[in-house]
Amino acid sequence: MVAMVGCAAAPTASEPATVVLTGPDGSERQEVVSTLSAELERSMERLRLDDYEGPYFLSYQLKDDESVTIGGKFGALTTDSHSRQRYAYVESRVGSYDFDNFANIDAESYRMANFRADVVVPLDDGDALRGALWLLTDETYKKALSDYLTKRGGAVYEAQEEAEVPSFSREEAVSHRGPSMPLELDEAAWRAQVRRITGELKAHTFLLDASMEVSAQRVVRYLVNSEGSEVVDEQRLYTIQAQAYTRADDGMLLENSRLFYARDLDALPSWEVVEAAVDEMIDELRQLREAEVIDPYTGPAILAPEATGVLFHEAVGHRLEGERQRDEQEGRTFQGRVGKVVLPEFISVYDDPLLAEMGDVQLNGYYTHDDEGVPAQRANLIEEGVLRGFLMSRTPIEGVDSSNGHGRAQGVNVPRARMANLVVEATEEAQMSFEELRERLLDEVRRQGKPYGLLIEDITGGSTNTLGYGYQAFKGVPRMIYRIDAETGEQELVRGVELVGTPLSSINKIVAASTETGIFNGYCGAESGYVPVSTVAPAILTTEIELQRTQQARERRPILSPPWAP
Repeated sequence: MVAMVGCAAAPTASEPATVVLTGPDGSERQEVVSTLSAELERSMERLRLDDYEGPYFLSYQLKDDESVTIGGKFGALTTDSHSRQRYAYVESRVGSYDFDNFANIDAESYRMANFRADVVVPLDDGDALRGALWLLTDETYKKALSDYLTKRGGAVYEAQEEAEVPSFSREEAVSHRGPSMPLELDEAAWRAQVRRITGELKAHTFLLDASMEVSAQRVVRYLVNSEGSEVVDEQRLYTIQAQAYTRADDGMLLENSRLFYARDLDALPSWEVVEAAVDEMIDELRQLREAEVIDPYTGPAILAPEATGVLFHEAVGHRLEGERQRDEQEGRTFQGRVGKVVLPEFISVYDDPLLAEMGDVQLNGYYTHDDEGVPAQRANLIEEGVLRGFLMSRTPIEGVDSSNGHGRAQGVNVPRARMANLVVEATEEAQMSFEELRERLLDEVRRQGKPYGLLIEDITGGSTNTLGYGYQAFKGVPRMIYRIDAETGEQELVRGVELVGTPLSSINKIVAASTETGIFNGYCGAESGYVPVSTVAPAILTTEIELQRTQQARERRPILSPPWAP
């Protein structure tokens, strides 16, 4: 997961918000749906080459994307933009639900199967929009027909699968109209705050760079398909990202950031809270510059809740995505293991897109219908260590013929099963306070004869290899790591390492969890693009974690001080 955690700050009470982008209203929405439906009906009735079959399934998805972005550094604006574009995705399937042009397709071919390089369509409705859909449908149908015939021919050389798995799931038609969610912001106030907060960072002359970006995005999504589904909904997200860089005496480049996300203005922090978070960010960078670089480490560690969330996202969540269970290029870590113990028996994991918030924090992964028009559902993945199921799009796998509403994609990429709101829970018997968790860490460190244990406060992001070739491994980039002395219990900030490991080995060395949970909001990148996600998890104690040295160039600091230095 590439986690670009974002944050957005609300205007203060003295700065009234104004609507700057309103997007389509109810009547415009219906006009778009009518336009899509008319062209889809025409294509289903008449689109076919002579002597060949037409599509058995068509789906049109239109995303009306509008955004405002205001960014700056050291007291000056660097970005001040408004944009609005429409993107269209046409899915054409030839053959039948049992075997079609997507049958037995590997990850890269699946990604390219219906990907359109030129998908920008007119902002106005009517004939111009229908014309764009006409050409996209023609192109995707021809490619689908060609792929279908190739797949049928390839069956001559391929061994027959032990279990016949359909190409596409049959789902009930749905009709859904979500509420309108216009963007609300005071641009003048945002510009002023970006200038003010970044301008104050000039006082910290050890910084190489420091920036802040505030953005508001609204995506109105329209989906119609030949099964009769019609979905219109909206996703809105406000983001502020503050980021800063410095260089230590040894030349190591250090980065820190503060980011927040929210769908509603009243869920955003005040500018005072944002400024305090930026001050904390700078103070941590100052401490990191002086922190000791530690050697590679293997031993006990506590992962704070946000770090635990990233660990489970990378090591477990991606390996439970449905398409990976039928792709022969994948490692298929959990294939055929439903009903078997795969994690410590006190851990349960589920994914629920319908969780809008946890406490007073809005979750990034919330939605009601996925990018295939299927209603979102809770997916029970692991119950007390036992594997119960997978994240499913409309691509069936052995033993699972239907979607659980997890088909997701960025823009016009082909939807695949993806995480939304991944929740990690521990049974009550395995839970303890954070202080008790810390004491147990020290006990484990002394039992193993280690000089110290580690506390990993946060992980900026991670990545994992799920393919069958290469190693089944994951990596995380910790930012705030503390070394806890085995004898004194004293805590010291360190730097210069990254978290690595193999998924099953790392997860099965967890022995306890905290009663408190934390939330990681971010974005996850995979074959279908970047999608907003969240994890909710406790802190965990593991008897063994591995950290390797961070590899990076070590450069001299700038020769001169910054021009605004005294």
